Order: sequence, then C-alpha cells, then structure tokens
Amino acid sequence: MNIPFLDLKRQYQPIKEEIDQAIHRVVDSQNFILGDEVRVFEEKLAQYCGVKHAIGVASGTDALLLSIKAHNISEDVITSPFTFFATAGSIYNAGANPQFADINPETFNIDPEDLVKKIRENDKIKAILPVHLYGQTAEMGPIHEIAEDHDLTVIEDAAQSIGAEYHGKKIGSINTTCFSFFPAKNLGCYGDGGIITTNEEEIAEKIRTLRVHGSKPKYYHHIIGHNSRLDALQAAILTVKLKYIDKWNSMRIKNAKLYNKKLKEIEGLKVPDIDPQNKHVFNQYTLRVTNDRRDDLKKFLTEKNISTAIYYPLPLHLQPCFSFLKYKLGDFINSEKACSEVLSIPIFPELEKEELKYIVDSILKFFDKSK
Repeated sequence: MNIPFLDLKRQYQPIKEEIDQAIHRVVDSQNFILGDEVRVFEEKLAQYCGVKHAIGVASGTDALLLSIKAHNISEDVITSPFTFFATAGSIYNAGANPQFADINPETFNIDPEDLVKKIRENDKIKAILPVHLYGQTAEMGPIHEIAEDHDLTVIEDAAQSIGAEYHGKKIGSINTTCFSFFPAKNLGCYGDGGIITTNEEEIAEKIRTLRVHGSKPKYYHHIIGHNSRLDALQAAILTVKLKYIDKWNSMRIKNAKLYNKKLKEIEGLKVPDIDPQNKHVFNQYTLRVTNDRRDDLKKFLTEKNISTAIYYPLPLHLQPCFSFLKYKLGDFINSEKACSEVLSIPIFPELEKEELKYIVDSILKFFDKSK
C-alpha cells in the first residue's frame, strides 16, 4: 500500500464537472482579474464566516502583509515562533518588527501567559498576531483580554483554519483575519490565493485599495500599494469548493478521532489536544514523538510507503534571516522542543478505511517493535 500525504485528485474527481464548468465560464468570459467571480466568492465567504467584508488577495502571505499595512502598524508585532515563515516574514515586509511569545505545548498555539509577559517587557509592541495552527484555534478569549488591557490590535493568521470555531464563533468573524487558499489547505484553489475578513469598513476599503497598487480611482495613487488580487479563475473554483468545506472538515475530524482513539495509549506518543469548546478542523494531524524517536518513526513510515511531514523543523526565532532580532537557543523552549518532536501523518478527507487502518497498524508496529 502506498499512502500519499495529500491526494488532491481524489477531491477533484467527485466535483470535476462543477469545477470544469466554473473554469470554462471564466475562460468564455475572458474576464480574469477581479470582476463578478471574485465579488461573488467574497460575498459567499463573508457569509460563511459571519463577517461584513471579505477581500480576495493573491495569497495568504499577502493577506497578512496587507492587513498589517492597513492597520498602519510600523513598530513591533508579537506572534508565535512555531509557525510557517510567512507569519513573521509578512510582519517584517510590512515595515514592522516580529517579536515572539512561546507556545502552549498542548495546543501548539501562542501561550497567553507568555504573551502577556513579553508584552509587559516591550512597550513597542502594537499588535498581536495569533496563529491558529494545524486547524486548532488559539485561545482568543485571553488574547482579546490582553489586547484590550494593553490597547493592541489583533490580526489573526487563520491560513490553516477555515471553518474552525472558538467557543461557537467561526474564526474570521471578529478581528481582521487572514486565510490562505494554497492547494494543500482545507479550502484550496489551483494556485495561490488568499482572503482577508473584517467587520471594519475603513480597513476593508484600505485593503481593497492596497491590493490594486494603492489606486483609487484607477491611476490615482494616494497610498503606495501592491499588486495582490485574487484572480477570477481561482475565485470561481473556490466558489464551487466552498459548498463542500464543512463536509470535508467533518471527514477530517472523523479521521482525527479515529487516530486519537487508536493511538492515545501509546507510551512515547502524544495525540493532538482537542478542546471540546472549540472546533479543530485538522489541516494537519500532528503527533508528538518523545525520547528522540521522531525521525526513526518518520523513517519507518516512509519504508512502509506512508508519507509524513514535519511542520516545522526550525522555529522562527532561530532562522538565520532573523538573527538581527538577537534571539538565541533556549529562549522559547516549548517551540524548540516541538520542532524536534512533531510529525504529521495523512489526514485528508478521502482517506479510505483500509488506509487509515494501515497507518495505525504501522505506528503500533513501530512502538511494539521498539519496546
């Protein structure tokens, strides 16, 4: 048996006719930049998230970049060091400085206790950028309290978490929130794409202006913007796929519950934490493998033709390009430890029962053999 980490062909086949019709509709129209297809998708996504505005942009990275610029933040933004590079990279490219607070080792998301500690130590911090990693929501209640106490802006990185909920509220419904439609995401397009949700009219209008070179009206530039538009082809594809996102997320959750049930008793292995008050949509299903055995398990599963991935092998505060921030090994021990222990296994909705069983049996075999 050969099990890929992700198989987008399996997702495409059942909706092939709808997707093909959407693509042909755009090609027949010859309207490829913004226009009705993008407007319709923005309206549907805003309705899905329960928010007033959704503005399509060229990528999840640009969603972060334009959101920070729209809020006029040019000092420090605090975020997690255990996330994809774009989170901190966008802070820097927007003209601000990334700063970090450690993660909660149970959730992999930013730890409110360390967050407030770091904010009290640094009066240059003007915004908090929590990441909803792997599809699990950050602790937004405490984060909002911290932001209010210190008069800070909150911008959410929900690149991996469309459809996730915190205490019954969809991510994207409160603060300026950034989503990615990279193909591997739960809602993925056929290239790069992203969107920003917000309830603030002024912020929404500024982002719409920033995404077209800062032009309003056309050819009149009052601010310096970017070329960052969600194109019509991607919007048409995403409009089709949005109808299925809750079904696909439910299938991911079902797969995750099966994994948790079968693997939770293994010594030396920790399954993902699932808070019953929240909805974790499992863009990744990530195990923690202790006792320096992660790489051995990864090698074993590879030999069994089971694809795995490590998200992420090096925390952001130790990335060479951020050496100017003067962080060092040991500054964020929970993030550093996670980088040495995490291993993500296949979780995509279309996994078959036999494949799930084979993955579980293979992991059980590894730990049984190593006793």
